[in-house]
Amino acid sequence: MQHPSTASAETPRSGASHPGKWLDAYFNVSRRGSAVKTEILAGIATFLASMYIIVVNPAILSDAGIPFSAALSATVMISFMSSLAMGLYARNPILVAPGMGMNALFTYTLVMGAGLSWEVALGCVFWSGVLFAILAMFNVRQAIIEAIPESLRYAITCGIGLFITFIGLKNAGFIVGSEATLVSLGSLSPSLVTFFIGMMATVVLVIMRFNGALILGIALTTLLAAPMGRLWGEEVLVEWGGMMAWPDFSAVMQVDIWGALKVAYLPFIFVMLFTNFFDALSCFMALSESADLKDDQGNPRNLKRSMTVDAFASMIAAPLGTSAAQTFIESGAGVAQGGRTGLVAVVIALLFLPFLFLSPLLSLVPGIATAPALVLVGLFMLAPVGKIDWSRYDQAFPAFLAIILMPLTYSITLGIAFGFLSFVIIKACTGKLAEIKPAMWISAALSIVMLVTAH
Repeated sequence: MQHPSTASAETPRSGASHPGKWLDAYFNVSRRGSAVKTEILAGIATFLASMYIIVVNPAILSDAGIPFSAALSATVMISFMSSLAMGLYARNPILVAPGMGMNALFTYTLVMGAGLSWEVALGCVFWSGVLFAILAMFNVRQAIIEAIPESLRYAITCGIGLFITFIGLKNAGFIVGSEATLVSLGSLSPSLVTFFIGMMATVVLVIMRFNGALILGIALTTLLAAPMGRLWGEEVLVEWGGMMAWPDFSAVMQVDIWGALKVAYLPFIFVMLFTNFFDALSCFMALSESADLKDDQGNPRNLKRSMTVDAFASMIAAPLGTSAAQTFIESGAGVAQGGRTGLVAVVIALLFLPFLFLSPLLSLVPGIATAPALVLVGLFMLAPVGKIDWSRYDQAFPAFLAIILMPLTYSITLGIAFGFLSFVIIKACTGKLAEIKPAMWISAALSIVMLVTAH
């Protein structure tokens, strides 16, 4: 294997005329201990594990005011383009698509919480991608990794997971507002029963390790919801409007790049950058460990190129009309099937493309059908909670604050801000100034700016 910065020097062997041989030569399939058939099957496995994003991302972005069909087209386009780049340029078996957590941050914090228009919020996405690209270009990941404590990195993932779960339960009507107790269980109704059945069916499918468990759960809940309005007299949740249509490009180039360049929006850009950067880095590191996708120095293979692709995906997501794209940990499904090369990502990209024309069919999916997937995604994102050292209160309290405040304040940025701020205050007051890196001082200052300007 070669060093990440020189891995691109691998070129196809001459004389490879058969398509299978050409693919083997270009992606070094045999050298990675795999086969073309294995790579294709691995790509299908990853796609099935992650295709729920085709429906869930537009459902979340539509709450921000982006038309569902336009958000769906943007989701498919960015998933196709960025995954293709990951396969052909970085040559890693990794899917890149609009990320869960980033879409929630976009919709519920920037647009619904802070009152930004979705066009300006897309501008924030764009500038976070620009900064991401600069970080990737200058390869400063190690300095940033050392600056932000692991406990806070884990906490942010867990907090976003709880926040997404809360949104799923709210969208399903499982949790409703209450003057007496702030939140309460929703009233028992056919809609709520349908959601609960769908959620439990999805959980069972996940436990039984069905490929595409989340999308199967969405499909099942949609089928259950179809007759509900007619049988119980409630609002019809599923109404047939056709199967295929031309893509909706109405959100393309609607990004307000210059409108996002305000001091008050800098904390939002920073939070997007931080979340996307560490999600990408942690995903690459986790996959490299699980599948031995490493170079001679033991680093994740082609890491700089992979991070560059991720940054590129974040930048072009905004002009296309969607929240930032990022690496998907669901890529592990394909890795578990034996996928080892960029051919996996190319297969995934091609599988996304047909859904560009299926917006009428996919728009049939009601909110209660995507809600089980949101709840399960929240569960998956809680995995790092065990990695936090809860016996060290100077580390545990900021992490706890970040986790609990995200769902309770309905704001990802507030959770991150108070987590960073409390970490700096605790370390400073306990005489541990040496543990506060410059990047953390900057993060705390940005947190204060965000809290002052947002409230």
